[in-house]
Amino acid sequence: MARFSFNQATAKHWPLDEVVAGCAAAGVPGIGLWREPVQEYGLARAARLVRDAGLTVTSLCRGGFFTDGDWRTENRRAVEEAAALGASELVLVSGGLPAGSRDVDGARQRVADAIGELAPDAAAAGVRLAIEPLHPMFCADRCVIATLGQALDIAERFDPAVVGVVVDTYHVWWDDTVYAQIARAGRRIAAFQVADWVTPLPEGVLLGRALPGQGCVELRRLREAVDAAGYTGPIEVEVFQADLWSRPGPDILAAAVTGYRSHVL
Repeated sequence: MARFSFNQATAKHWPLDEVVAGCAAAGVPGIGLWREPVQEYGLARAARLVRDAGLTVTSLCRGGFFTDGDWRTENRRAVEEAAALGASELVLVSGGLPAGSRDVDGARQRVADAIGELAPDAAAAGVRLAIEPLHPMFCADRCVIATLGQALDIAERFDPAVVGVVVDTYHVWWDDTVYAQIARAGRRIAAFQVADWVTPLPEGVLLGRALPGQGCVELRRLREAVDAAGYTGPIEVEVFQADLWSRPGPDILAAAVTGYRSHVL
């Protein structure tokens, strides 16, 4: 369990204070947090809650969405929140195409330019920007960075201590270059998140994730690949699934631990 981290989105409806207490009681060392529930609970209060429970905040989701008009303000605020929580990694979801645009190359260049603007603030705060590629089906509306290779093309312009990449199994498992790109990433791997892929996908494809072992992804092989690349950090179980969310929080956590032990380690 030394590397296990429970991303709070896996139990979306479990209140923050309860999920923190549940993780501590179960001997879970790390937790991935999301900005919205942290803001609702109160940033300083949430930081104290996690610290007093002895948990490490393994990531904060999310910054990015660089097509939004207020992206600079929001991302600088996200960096500050990550620093206050003691989270060394701020996950970036880049955002899709600007309204009315078909210029995906231009959109990707804007992501690189935006990260270049944000990097000095992140470096000063001791927070690493972690670029997360999303499956290509999300390219138009959520994330024009669709492969690990594209994420690395941007990250490699910066100090690896300031800008890295996220390897999320749900989003990268299909890519026939993913193992070569993981090896290429090396110490730029800032976070490793695991979820399985189920078929048929639900109508809301964003909720097509499943707990480890319930789908078709070679999770252990991907974990071995990031290990071989030199990554020794936390392994977050992050699942978005409506049926899972309907279960009690402690049951979700227990199932996540079981799937992690059986299909990731």
